Amino acid sequence: MLMCASVSIVCTLLVLLTDAATVSATAGQLRMVMLACLVVALGTMGAAAWLWPTVTGLNGEPVGRDDVATMRKDLLANEAIVSAENQVLIFWEQGQRAQLMKHTLHSVPGLPTDAQALEHFGDWLEGHSAIELKEGLDALFAEGRAFNLMLRTTSGGHLEADGRAAGGRAVLRLRDLVGYRRDLARIVEQHRELKREIRANRALLDALPMPVWMRDAEGRLVWVNSAYIKAVDAKTFTEVRDAQVELLDGRDIDKLKSELAAGRGYSERLPVIIGGERKAHDVLALPVDDASVGAAIDVAAIENVQGEHEREIAAYDRTLHRVASGVAMFGADGRLAFFNKAFCDIWQLDEDWLNTRPSDGEVLDRLRQLSRLPQVVNYRDWRAQVLAKARTEAGHEDWWHLLGGRTVHVISEQRPDGGVTYLFDDATERIELESRYNSLIASQSETIDSLKEAVAVFAPDGRLKLFNRAFARIWQLHRTGLQEGPHVDDVVRHCAALFDDGHTWTRLTRAITGITDRRQQFEGQITRPDGVVLDYAASPLPDGAMMLTFTDVTDAKAYERALIERNEALMAGDRLKSQFIGHISYELRSPLQNIIGFSELLASPMIGPLNEKQTEYLGDLSASSKTLLAIINDILDLATIDAGGLELKTSSELARPIIDAAVVGVRERAHRARLSLDIRVEDAETVFVADAARIKQVLYNLVSNAIGFSSPGGTVKISSWRANGMRVFSVEDRGVGIPREEQSRVFERFESRSQGGKHRGAGLGLAIVKSLVELHGGSMALESEPGQGTWVTVRLPEKGSQKYLPDPVMPEAAMSDDPLDEISEVA
Repeated sequence: MLMCASVSIVCTLLVLLTDAATVSATAGQLRMVMLACLVVALGTMGAAAWLWPTVTGLNGEPVGRDDVATMRKDLLANEAIVSAENQVLIFWEQGQRAQLMKHTLHSVPGLPTDAQALEHFGDWLEGHSAIELKEGLDALFAEGRAFNLMLRTTSGGHLEADGRAAGGRAVLRLRDLVGYRRDLARIVEQHRELKREIRANRALLDALPMPVWMRDAEGRLVWVNSAYIKAVDAKTFTEVRDAQVELLDGRDIDKLKSELAAGRGYSERLPVIIGGERKAHDVLALPVDDASVGAAIDVAAIENVQGEHEREIAAYDRTLHRVASGVAMFGADGRLAFFNKAFCDIWQLDEDWLNTRPSDGEVLDRLRQLSRLPQVVNYRDWRAQVLAKARTEAGHEDWWHLLGGRTVHVISEQRPDGGVTYLFDDATERIELESRYNSLIASQSETIDSLKEAVAVFAPDGRLKLFNRAFARIWQLHRTGLQEGPHVDDVVRHCAALFDDGHTWTRLTRAITGITDRRQQFEGQITRPDGVVLDYAASPLPDGAMMLTFTDVTDAKAYERALIERNEALMAGDRLKSQFIGHISYELRSPLQNIIGFSELLASPMIGPLNEKQTEYLGDLSASSKTLLAIINDILDLATIDAGGLELKTSSELARPIIDAAVVGVRERAHRARLSLDIRVEDAETVFVADAARIKQVLYNLVSNAIGFSSPGGTVKISSWRANGMRVFSVEDRGVGIPREEQSRVFERFESRSQGGKHRGAGLGLAIVKSLVELHGGSMALESEPGQGTWVTVRLPEKGSQKYLPDPVMPEAAMSDDPLDEISEVA
């Protein structure tokens, strides 16, 4: 206890000795006090007596017992002074944590009593107070700079914070503010609040899109917002203030200042030039004490809206003047406020008289004088009824039959402002048109009734509204019952006796009565049990109705069946022909193989030498046999394709090896014909999925044709490239060409024409090419001009046909299972 009291006294002394208001002491007394503090800190007076023989003053002289007693007395007096005031003392010593030495201050709201809570200033002090205290402590610890602050707690209490430092020690003293210091703290707080409000208000005014300014008592600009600076094309507020850049013209400024000088506010709509545009602004200015504030509000948009509203009203009036119906508007006072030209034309009234704004009753009286109202027994009662009904909220509608056969449709409606609007429509011509329309409809009905096709029109509600005699005859219905407009369900119930197909009738019924956004036309055919065949169609009409038509096609159907049977017989004959050709081809192939084999054996030196004539005959025999074998192979390929038995062996292939392999069989023939082969391949390293042997066969046939129809010394171009996911092959020659009228037949079977060339075959090569390309899912095109040459293009999908899966094995230069291996020597 004594130790804590001693440290407390030390802290108090540090504060007192550094405070200018404390009692001054000599250097000797100061040394004595410090020594006494040390003695008290050691604990007991006995310890002080034990130390007495060795204690000396700070100047090296021994300290007597009287001096110790004096220091003790001074310490007790200082402790009494410190304890007399309620305060909080926090002590820091270098390298140690803060120590709460004293806390007797309980009158300040929001001040914690716990030492640990006291250290967290941000929890119980307001934001700016916590920041000021932290900055003061930082300066105290770092530089020993003392501070004195007025702080505010989060609960509204006020404190005085006094910080001192001496010899590596620091003390913070917190005291309650009393008297004028408390009033001063409150004034400072109010000042801070006012500054905050002023900053907030100025920030808000500065963010407004309208120019705002403030003037002093002399009328000089002392503050403007950003919109003002931008409006006068200035860069900064300082530029506006120093140059006193005005937004308004000189005369307007003088008038504004004179009004403010008289203590009156100023409000007027003035043209102001902002951003190079002259716009209308509502300029407002108010005197505030010895200053004034003002603002300029852009009302150009409001004027535009008002102008637009006036233009709309004018356009509305012009529109009403153009309508054929007469319009007369009476205001809440019962007087005529507006009338259009049609109103004058219908009633033939003088516009000058109407401009005198007569009442609706006076208009009726004038029309009665001119004999332009319906003939009634009691005009007074009729007039009263018309005026009374016009002023009902539900409005009124009537037909006036005038002399001379005119009929006027009258509609009256009460307006929101209490007035009445009358609409007058001369329906004489419309009634006449309706009569003509009804006559036309009757004529059309007679025309429809004479049609051979059955016609029935059903309204959106499913009721029959129109039919002809053929409809009643085909479905054996009574006209009397149909004239009553039966529902479609009743009609279907009677028709089901001749054709009981629920699906068809349900579809037709839903098309008539269904509620859908999209109504589509559909058709079909039915065959009744009695052998009658009917074509039917359902067509939606613009008015929402549905028209059903039934056509008797029994005879046409019989002719169609006869044609189908004949076609089937022809197809069966064609299949029989294909089977016969395929069978014969197989039967001819085996003997040909023997002939070719024996001819090659005879040509071999093993049999013996042949003379020149024998060698020539043997060569012709071998060439003719191989040519015949090639034709038979083509026939077999076509037969296999027709039968759907040709399976592609697809794999990932490169274009160049396939082209080279196809050219091998025709290179010698091209050489003999003095033709050059030009091969060009783009994207040669890109693979595509195909049957390499069949693509080789395609290219072989195309190149063979090109060679056969080319002139000596020419060039046959073989090209390949990629385009839009397709592998493209092209074979081009500069030969005789093909006439345009014959180009569509070159891919037909057994179509062979020399076209002036020496080449003539069986006419199967291009037919096989077309079939193989289509089997790959590709396409081909032919372009040719007589005398210019022919260009054939083959396009194959790079990913292959969906019917065949690709072989994952990468392509190789060598190829096997090639149908051309047997005929490559024919060239």
